Parts: sequence; C-alpha cells; structure tokens
Amino acid sequence: MNINTQSGEGGSRARGMALAALRGLSLAVVSLPLAVLCFVLSVVSMALIPIGVGALALPYVTKGVRAYADRRRALAAEWGGVRIPSAYRPLPETANPWKLTNALLRDPATWRDLRWLQVDMTAGFVTAILPAALVYFPLEGFALAAGLWRVVLEGPDDTYWYGFVPVTGQASAFGAAALGVVVLVLAHRYTVPLFHAHFRLTRRLLTPTQAELAERVRVLTETRRDAVDTSAAELRRIERDLHDGAQARLVAMGMDLGTVEALVDKDPEKAKRLLAQTRQSSAEALAELRDLVRGIHPPVLAERGLGDAVRALALRLPVATEVTVDLDGGRADAPVESAAYFAVSEIFTNAVKHSGADRIWVDLHHTDGRLRISVTDNGRGGAAVGAGSGLAGLERRLGTFDGVLAVSSPAGGPTMVTMEIPCELS
Repeated sequence: MNINTQSGEGGSRARGMALAALRGLSLAVVSLPLAVLCFVLSVVSMALIPIGVGALALPYVTKGVRAYADRRRALAAEWGGVRIPSAYRPLPETANPWKLTNALLRDPATWRDLRWLQVDMTAGFVTAILPAALVYFPLEGFALAAGLWRVVLEGPDDTYWYGFVPVTGQASAFGAAALGVVVLVLAHRYTVPLFHAHFRLTRRLLTPTQAELAERVRVLTETRRDAVDTSAAELRRIERDLHDGAQARLVAMGMDLGTVEALVDKDPEKAKRLLAQTRQSSAEALAELRDLVRGIHPPVLAERGLGDAVRALALRLPVATEVTVDLDGGRADAPVESAAYFAVSEIFTNAVKHSGADRIWVDLHHTDGRLRISVTDNGRGGAAVGAGSGLAGLERRLGTFDGVLAVSSPAGGPTMVTMEIPCELS
C-alpha cells in the first residue's frame, strides 16, 4: 500500500516537473522578445512625445503593454495559482491624444508596467528558462552515455564539453550521465518552486502599492456615499410623489364615493356625474402610479433588457434617434442596467432641452468586460462636466459601479457623451 502510494506521488511529481518545464520554456520563448518589444516601443514613444509623434503612438503602445500584462496575470493565476490584482485607472474617452497621453503618464500603473518589463526580460527570463534547463539538460548527458558521444566527436583528439565534464570517449560519457543524474535530482527538488518563483516575481512587480490601493478605496468610498445619498433622495421623491399625487387622488375619490352614497337616493343624476368624475380620477391615479413605477424600474427594462428599454426611450423623444445595440444576447446585472438606463434617459433629456439638436445617435455595446454607451447629438455643443451640473451628478452615480463618464462637446457641436461600466453579461 505504501509502495503504491509513493509510486503515485512520484508519478505526479514527475508530471508536475515536466509540465512546469514545458510551460517555463514557452514563457521564456515568448516573454523575452515580447518584453523587449513592448519596452522599446514604450521608451521610443515617450521620447517622441515632444514632437507629437509619441502622443499619437503611446496610447496604442500602452494598450498593447497592458494587454500583455493582463495575459501574464491570467497565466499566473492559471499556471501558478498566484493572483495579481490590476489597478489601471479608467482612461478618458477622448479624441484628444494629448489628454489621453497625459492621463497615461499620470497613471502609476504605466510606470509599474515599464519596471516589470525590464525585469521580465532579464530575471523573469532566467526564472522561466531554469525549470526547462533542469529537466531537459540531463537528457543530453544520458544520450551521450548511450552513444551520442560518437556522433558529436569528430576525431580521436576532439572534446565535447557537457557542462564542466569533457567528453572524449565512453568513460567520460558515463561521467556526463552521472552529472545528468545530479542535475535530475536538483530538478526533482527545484523545478516546480523555480517555476512558481517566476510568478511570485511577477506579482511583486505588478501588484499596486498600498498608496494606490488606499486611493482606490477612497474613491470607492466617496462613490458609495454618493449612491446612498442618491438613494435617500430618490426615496424622498417617491414618498412626495405618492403623497401629493396618487394618495391625494385616492383620498378625494373616497370623499366623492361617500357623497355618491348620500345622493344615490336623493339626486341620482348628480350621483351619476360624481361616479363618472370618480372613475376619471381613478384612471388618472392609475396613470400616475404607472409613471411612478416606470421611474423606479421600467417594466420594459425588467422584461426586455437594456437594449429594448433604450429603444423605447428613443421612440418617445421628439427628436429623430438612431439606436445601435450589440450585447451578444446577454444582459448585465439589474443594478447596472438600471443605472445605465437612467443615465441614458438623463442625457436624452439634456439633449432635447438644451442642445437644440434634431438628431441623436446611440451606440450600446459590450467589449472587454465593459458596457460602453455613447450618445451623440448634432446640437450646439458646449456641454461640460462641472460642479452643479447634471453630468457631474451622473458621473458620481456611475462611479458607484466603478464606471466612468467622458464628454466631448466643442462649441458648435457635436456633443458626445460616453459611459463605461465594468460588468459581465449573463
């Protein structure tokens, strides 16, 4: 029983060594050229910023670097069981390359990625290639002892160096095999730890600092507080609407019905008129309740999803509106859909009231784990996210979901409002 158990553990250990060696080799072959390429392109782009070329190139280069870093984070979790958090700041959705470049240069994650690239193409390459070297190097020693020395030696006085062992014949080839056994013992002990050390090194360099995490917590705390304040204000609005609207009508209906009850025998005609008036009041109260419910969570949003709900909003606008939806048949979580729906509704209201636009375009799609909504109108422009503006409040509400809002609205138009919310579709 013990023998079988030890044999099973030995087989598992051997498979783990072979897998670590193969994965380490693949990392080494890919990481060195990619790390060098990303680092060189980043440095060249930054150096060319003063003449304008770098401002155009840096956003694309940085996007590639971040994609490469995210891929390594995924491999660290999948192959090494090492979780590496990502803390890239949301980038402004702007067509101005200078603003985008400035945002990238101010993000500490950009410089952290550059430091990681330097280590990844040096120490990272070594820690990735060593597991493969420990496993595959002994195979050459065994092959030399099996007769390969006759092939590699061109003449009787020739010498082939296997590590520090000079192979000149069969006896020295057995020495090479002995060295291979020693390396294989080291491989059995150190291959998997070295492979995991590569990912621990990656985690050490790519993990955000405490200051960045503290800043992240501060921003999230502020957005959560704004969400609580917004929810409280919304509850007060609902209470006020119920009290001043539907409740008042229901009280009036009760009084009218009491009057009808008193008049039904004395003055039937007047009682009929009061009944008709009460029926009209009941219809108006029902309409107000439906509007109130629609303001809390529209039925079309719950039943048909965000795309159809936005289309329904567009149909009620007095402005020609074109809506493009690409959500791959999926749906975001209900709170995210609700936030996005009311954000679009508020932007529609602003466009109709203030922009003077006669056409609106909406693009709604999901890509790279983010829900992106762009609303563009051909109005007079001049919209801005500032203190006290509706867009500032909208930005705070989106921040509750770690979302961002960007506005491009030059004088004379057009105005484009873009929102991004991180989410997955079910």
